[in-house]
Amino acid sequence: MHLDWVVRGDVAEGLGNGLQSRVQRFKSARRLPRSQPLPQRASTLAAMAPPLTARLNLRDLLAAVEDAPPVAAADAVAAGLAAAVNASGVAFLIADFSGQALIRLGHVGADSVRRQGQETAEPVRLVGTPHGRTLETQAVVMEECAGGTCLYAPVTNRGEAIGVLELTLPAPPSEQTRADVALAAHVLAYVVIANRRFTDLFEWGQRSLPLSLAAEIQHRLLPGAYTCEAGQFTLAAWLEPAGDVGGDTFDFSIDRETLHLSLTDAMGHTVDSAVLATVLVGALRNARRAGVGLAEQAFRANRDLEKYAQSGEFVTGQVARIDLRAETATIVNAGHPPPLRLRDGRVQPVPLEAAPPFGVLPGCDYRIQPLPLAAGDRLIFFTDGMLERNTLDIDIGILIEEGAEMHPREAVQQLIRALLEVTGGDLKDDATVLCLDWHGGPPRQRTSDGGANSP
Repeated sequence: MHLDWVVRGDVAEGLGNGLQSRVQRFKSARRLPRSQPLPQRASTLAAMAPPLTARLNLRDLLAAVEDAPPVAAADAVAAGLAAAVNASGVAFLIADFSGQALIRLGHVGADSVRRQGQETAEPVRLVGTPHGRTLETQAVVMEECAGGTCLYAPVTNRGEAIGVLELTLPAPPSEQTRADVALAAHVLAYVVIANRRFTDLFEWGQRSLPLSLAAEIQHRLLPGAYTCEAGQFTLAAWLEPAGDVGGDTFDFSIDRETLHLSLTDAMGHTVDSAVLATVLVGALRNARRAGVGLAEQAFRANRDLEKYAQSGEFVTGQVARIDLRAETATIVNAGHPPPLRLRDGRVQPVPLEAAPPFGVLPGCDYRIQPLPLAAGDRLIFFTDGMLERNTLDIDIGILIEEGAEMHPREAVQQLIRALLEVTGGDLKDDATVLCLDWHGGPPRQRTSDGGANSP
């Protein structure tokens, strides 16, 4: 949230005296008395980590976040950081649903910015800006600006680029201050993830354009994060809806020994396809969470969809599992285009037999097929929206090869941007891409820095 008012001391139009008192507490660097009870979550987290700095204490910071209403949780983090490093302004910019911009959330702004009550949402483009470089490099970017020195820090969790923390300092910061800002941005990632459960503020901010009912339903079917970094793999996905929303979805989940993946495409458009997708995704998740094997998961999903689907309705899809200990993968292919594999600099389709789509053949026993993996492989799963007639000028294979060194988060965006460019943004069907980089090796922890993988 934009906190110029905090630094200026303009309290009346802010969030009230409670938050201002917390700012004064940060400024005086006073520790909370040991006798003062803290919320259980704050005390647990504080016991696991040291103070951020001598000026910004994690115990105080988490207590301030917990005391603030959910809509002001990011304000509490920003206020504490502003007071600690003497910033003239702190802003949180959240990634919007287009993938092409950030949205500066705040309480003040020009008449032209999007508003809802006291909240404002100001778009900031990614291309050619320090904000874009921050997300791409996942590192703190520093530039001279009108107010002195501007810092931009990635707000990231397990590779999921949530947004950017932006602040202005009167002079170039020390290395320690830059490290403190980066750590505060990482803390902010967890604060946003936790508090968005209680408020629509962050969802509203991300919506540069209003969603249709079909798009609303579709969005609810997607996982809470589109990127995940782990020791053995990195994955990222993106769904670009058509103007007349189709029924694409993607999903993933990780347990101790297995990575679960799915990509589905319901026939039709608008609410009808969204409802088909809802039934199938719900059935796949229900079976997965019941702990059944891949063949049984596909069988149950097909059975449940067939009970609901009308004559001629179906959903294509791929459901895969990777055994993280054995380093092997298997897949069910229900009438879906085969994935592409980038190996040793060359892109080739993965040979798979196509079984009937889900909902077509009652009692179908889906064949489990091997999905060969080697360390260094990149797998690209996609829906047929990438193959529509008005996308034929795109050579997906060449784009994948050209983006071989990109993080999967950037690679899926590169493919979607190329699609939008060649179609002029006029998609006839949803387009979804899921990129999996298989690093291989035994199960292990990742090495991270500020929420992203270390170089």
